[in-house]
Amino acid sequence: MEAQETVVLDRDDMRRTLVRIAHEIVEKNPDGQVALVGIHRRGAHLARRLHEIVAGLVDTEVPLGSVDITLYRDDLTTRTEFPVVNATQLDFPVAGRTLVIVDDVLYTGRTVRAAIDEIFDYGRPGRIQLAVMVDRGHRELPFRADYVGKNIPTSRQEVISVRVDEVDGRDEVAIVLSEGGEAAEAGASQGVDQ
Repeated sequence: MEAQETVVLDRDDMRRTLVRIAHEIVEKNPDGQVALVGIHRRGAHLARRLHEIVAGLVDTEVPLGSVDITLYRDDLTTRTEFPVVNATQLDFPVAGRTLVIVDDVLYTGRTVRAAIDEIFDYGRPGRIQLAVMVDRGHRELPFRADYVGKNIPTSRQEVISVRVDEVDGRDEVAIVLSEGGEAAEAGASQGVDQ
């Protein structure tokens, strides 16, 4: 069954979006006590890109970290495949600092909850903010992003596929729907469990 796909952000759109989000982060955090924390996989790559932009806008050091929420997922015991676990890197003190969690797609909120659970194992941040490339709606937990690249209302049969060059060989955001109306597997971030 052929998947139907519509690209809604291309490489240049994603770059401009990250620049805008970086400026918003700097404006909302004038004290400079901010760190960026990407959620593996694609959120970590987006966080690295944001970090480069933010670091060029401020005079203070902006720590960069990443979390792998695999072992913090609430559906870990129901998954049939073996999880791939990446290293969590939070090589700076989180206590009292504003952390901006970076992810590709905000969907149900479960990924954000898992990231917050893991971060609190490292200390108690002063504040946590959330930056996402896409907010697709359909929340199951009461989270909202502080910084949103693009709001894309979707049906549950649609999938938001955020592709990054480092993983997928190209930068783009697409809405994917199979001909049968079922969410298609597109080989990128699916926005199906965020």
